[in-house]
Amino acid sequence: MARWYIIHAYSGFENKVRDSILSEAERLGLSEGVEAVEVPTETVTEVKRGKKVQVERKFMPGYVLAKLNMTDDVYHLVKNTPKVTGFLGSGNKPQAISEREAARYFGGMEEAKAAPKRQVSVDYEIGDQVKVNAGPFASFNGVVEELDFDKQRVKVSVSIFGRATPVELGFEEVELVK
Repeated sequence: MARWYIIHAYSGFENKVRDSILSEAERLGLSEGVEAVEVPTETVTEVKRGKKVQVERKFMPGYVLAKLNMTDDVYHLVKNTPKVTGFLGSGNKPQAISEREAARYFGGMEEAKAAPKRQVSVDYEIGDQVKVNAGPFASFNGVVEELDFDKQRVKVSVSIFGRATPVELGFEEVELVK
C-alpha cells in the first residue's frame, strides 16, 4: 500500500529531485512503487518595480512529497537520488505521514491558488526610501511608515513644501529607491 513520505532535498533542487526520482523509477521498472512525487507550491502576488506579478513559490522549500509503495528498492532509489539528503523520520527509517496530513499540504497549496491576493510580498519595508510612480504624487520620494497587507496599501511620508506629509498609496504605486 502506497503512503506519503516527505523527502528532504537540497533547497532549490526540489523540481530536479522530483524529475530524477520519476525518471529513475521508470528506468529501473519501479514505476508501480512510485505513485506520485510532488513539489508543494503556491501562487503569490508580489509587487516588483511597481507592478503586480504572479509568482510560483515553493510551499515547503527543501522538501518533496512522494507517495511511495516502500520497498527496499524504492527506498534505495530515492535515497541514492542526487541532491536528496534523506527522508523525514528518525534514524534511517522513513516516517510515513497520514493521508490527512498530506491533504493538508495540498489543501494549503489549493487555498493559495484559489486566493492569490491574500499573500502579497513587496520589495520594500518600513523605513525604506521609495519613489511614488503613479497618481498626483508621482516622482515624489518618501519613507515607508506603514504596510497594510490586508488592504494592499502603504503609508509613505512625503516631503511637500519642506513638510513631511503622510500619503496612503497602493503597493503598486511605489517602488524602492536603489
